[in-house]
Amino acid sequence: MPQSAETVLDHAPLFRQPEYKEMLANKKKMFECGVPDAQVAEQGEFTKTWEYREKNLAREALVVNPAKACQPLGAVFAAAGFEKTMSFVHGSQGCVAYYRSHLSRHFKEPCSAVSSSMTEDAAVFGGLNNMVDGLANTYSLYGPKMVAVSTTCMAEVIGDDLHSFIQTAKDKGSVPQSFDVPFAHTPAFVGSHVDGYDNMVKGILEHFWKDAAREPGASINIIPGFDGFCVGNNRELKRLLDLIGVDYTILGDASDQFDTPADGEFRMYDGGTRIEDVKAAINAKATLSLQKWNTRKTLDYAAGKGQETAAFHYPMGVQATDELLMKISALAGKPIPEAIRMERGRLVDAMADSQSWLHGKKYAIYGDPDFVQAMARFVMETGGEPIHCLATNGTKQWDEEMRAMLDASPFGRDAKVWAGKDLWHLRSLLFTEPVDMLIGNSYGKYLERDTGTPLLRLTFPVFDRHHHHRFPLWGYQGGLRVLTAILDKVFDKLDDDTIVPGETDYSFDLTR
Repeated sequence: MPQSAETVLDHAPLFRQPEYKEMLANKKKMFECGVPDAQVAEQGEFTKTWEYREKNLAREALVVNPAKACQPLGAVFAAAGFEKTMSFVHGSQGCVAYYRSHLSRHFKEPCSAVSSSMTEDAAVFGGLNNMVDGLANTYSLYGPKMVAVSTTCMAEVIGDDLHSFIQTAKDKGSVPQSFDVPFAHTPAFVGSHVDGYDNMVKGILEHFWKDAAREPGASINIIPGFDGFCVGNNRELKRLLDLIGVDYTILGDASDQFDTPADGEFRMYDGGTRIEDVKAAINAKATLSLQKWNTRKTLDYAAGKGQETAAFHYPMGVQATDELLMKISALAGKPIPEAIRMERGRLVDAMADSQSWLHGKKYAIYGDPDFVQAMARFVMETGGEPIHCLATNGTKQWDEEMRAMLDASPFGRDAKVWAGKDLWHLRSLLFTEPVDMLIGNSYGKYLERDTGTPLLRLTFPVFDRHHHHRFPLWGYQGGLRVLTAILDKVFDKLDDDTIVPGETDYSFDLTR
């Protein structure tokens, strides 16, 4: 065998060795129905046709590789944005392992969350005892300042009442009566991670604001939304706000929690919005959401408390950043400083410099609704055409808003919006209506392999590339980074297509 103590092979070359090739061939022959390769190839070709596309788009009873996750994942992410907060998921251990691993694999950082460890008996008799014991263990072992409780399918199907369970746990001494335990019901069988984020943030605000009297002030609350690039984006946002001189509170800032330093000290908790600031945030003049489709319930709640509210769609690119900064400037009564105006001008200049390479390029974009909306708007600013815009968790209202935005631009006239569709649908779309570039997350690599469409990873989750999340996509500086990433992909593809000496290398140019 090729693997030995003297020669340790990584799995990529290991499974190309003769012994493993033989083993895999025997496995296929004995256990995989023995379908002839020609028949497999024939069916593979059929899946690339318009006939198959129509059948694929018509399916209703099956979902294949949806571009979304379940509600509790969003709740766990939301809790990570608050000071010394432990996320407590009322459900099974396996579910929580998924949320932790999903976030850890993306951020390359530990993600702390605990479970009430519900099993068969709790599924029958209810999970009260699990909640009582779980909260006691969490409080004593991990020393949090707050525990944010969410739910999985199991707890929701049997109807566990979080409010009464938490109060019972307090009465039994699991945690002090005054200890903060906000909660949100986050059934995983409806909605998606963006709804779980919304429910958890609303639950935290409601916990602190429900009995508080509001004394209107001049500060501005900003809710970033579920964002796999929060490390870079939140820091860029704060830099811009500090340049303007705004009095603000970021409600849910996970930028430090998912970017702790390697200095010999383990930080289970780091950064996050201070609890005292959350309490004081009821007095803000306004609450702004940077992702409308992530925060609908939360914004309604803030508006019900008398605050002015406004929602944006992932402020990436020139126009989107303009709109956000002008709104903040108007609310704060402060002008946008010259330093920021210069950043805007540099982004516009860079876009103009590269316009000839991007004009007319066609894109397929998928991900969360706000990201897809922002990305489509950005590529149209560069003269690109967003042909396919897909959000598995997109709603009818998102579909209508997207169509209105696309119809307002000549670059959006051929665009199609696909709300509720999945990545197997997108595969059919890419074969029948090809594009120049695919923009999404790591799950698109299988579409890139099948269809040959270059993939640009710009949204959560990014598992197979490292550290992208540490750099911003928001603001003018973030827009410059997105522009550069798109151009790099365009030029890499051009180099690949012109690399054969004497055949295609007549355009293998040093200068582009």
